[in-house]
Amino acid sequence: MPSEPTEIQVRPGTEGDLAALTDLYNHYVRETAITFDTAPFTPEERRPWLLSHPVDGPHRLLVATGAGPRRILGYATSSAYRTRPAYATSVETTVYVAPDAGRRGIGSLLYRSLFDALAGEDLHRAYAGVALPNEASVRLHERFGFRRAGTHREVGRKFGRYWDVAWYEKEL
Repeated sequence: MPSEPTEIQVRPGTEGDLAALTDLYNHYVRETAITFDTAPFTPEERRPWLLSHPVDGPHRLLVATGAGPRRILGYATSSAYRTRPAYATSVETTVYVAPDAGRRGIGSLLYRSLFDALAGEDLHRAYAGVALPNEASVRLHERFGFRRAGTHREVGRKFGRYWDVAWYEKEL
């Protein structure tokens, strides 16, 4: 496992981060099948997403910063798994790392911080969907105790082809 970066700070995401977070996410929208969004967002279009992650509670947004407080190196979220009330003790988690910041332990630092923050919440399970192939994400989730629960075959179409999504779960 890569060494933990000491110059990196993890903190809750704020509205001041919205433009940088949108830029980071849009890279994955435009260049990869990691997300199934197909059109880039404006910061204003992403504002409801940001506001759905308050500083406390089970739905969080943590950002990793370095080289200045607004240089976003990555982010991790826990979001509602489904909207029906019986799913309230389940969350879906995700991590995105800036394309030039990979392989520095930032994803692991973010996930560790996220799960530490969630430890006091009334949560039972975390779920994560991984568009395949994505060995780095598979390794990250397995390192954090996620187990593969199943695969949705050819569930998303992007860039003119169909993609599988492996679903992972973790007891909290």
